[in-house]
Amino acid sequence: MRSLQELLAEVPQVGRVRWIGVRPAARAAMLEVEAVQARREAGLTGDHSRPGPRNARQVTLIQWEHLAVIAALLGRQAPLPPSELRRNIAVAGINLFSLKGRRFRIGQALLETTGWCQPCARLEQRLGRGTFQAMRGHGGITARVLEGGIIRLDDSVQVLDQPDNEARQAWRASLE
Repeated sequence: MRSLQELLAEVPQVGRVRWIGVRPAARAAMLEVEAVQARREAGLTGDHSRPGPRNARQVTLIQWEHLAVIAALLGRQAPLPPSELRRNIAVAGINLFSLKGRRFRIGQALLETTGWCQPCARLEQRLGRGTFQAMRGHGGITARVLEGGIIRLDDSVQVLDQPDNEARQAWRASLE
């Protein structure tokens, strides 16, 4: 039998990019795109994310499969469009929480998970009462761009390494 540590270390799934969006300004509407340039320590071209190595929210990702869960928790019939949840990339086929403290490749870009992407009160204002609670645990992750490159629809999402101590410490600090 494999140990819990061995099970946590292995991520055999490969995800796929199902949706990409950028926000030109903090409260602007999301613009859906087919491809985007990820810039080292600066986020995505066309997105309002503040550049710099200390910005842990350069890119936000959400689990495609969670769109239906969030809609169900809100009593809606159809999955919510990713643009409504204000995340940059929607990924299917891989559990984003398994990327905790890891580096992963999406298309040509190399990213590193920096924390959970928690819901904010603004989502409740935009989408209605109960949105904050429906999003809890389903908000996705935040990431930093380590190597730039193009990210396209249907690009693969692959884990490159096991979490290291430095990544674990950064993850814990982001939760405090």
